[in-house]
Amino acid sequence: MKNTIVIGNDHGAVELKNSIVKHLKDKGFQINDLGTGEGESVDYPDKAEELCREYLRGDYKFGILLCGTGIGISISANKIKGIRCALPQNLFAAEMCKLHNNANIIAFGGRIEYPDSVTDMIDKYIATEFEGGRHDRRVSKIMNLEV
Repeated sequence: MKNTIVIGNDHGAVELKNSIVKHLKDKGFQINDLGTGEGESVDYPDKAEELCREYLRGDYKFGILLCGTGIGISISANKIKGIRCALPQNLFAAEMCKLHNNANIIAFGGRIEYPDSVTDMIDKYIATEFEGGRHDRRVSKIMNLEV
């Protein structure tokens, strides 16, 4: 299933989720869509937990979480043991969250105007490999903060 990406959203990012799903399917990825559709109001902490638990159970390439700003859903995701959720703001951050932090979930906001397109940021994240080396030590320290 390493060609499968799990995605989840609340009502603040339905349109963005739909555009991401189309983009990723066009690139040949399988999508497990746990998100909500039009008109369904849901709580972003619930969607974050659902997606993160599924990610940890499955054999996914990575996960994508979406809410109005990306902030609440990323904070919620980072409460789940084993998750490193990043909230990239541009292409550089999308690259670095994988290169240095080995983020396994990325989050975006459906109501945010980004300087770079979200699909370009996702493509940059996908194209980047974790650098390892000194960053292994730092990622281990991040993970050791979990209680």
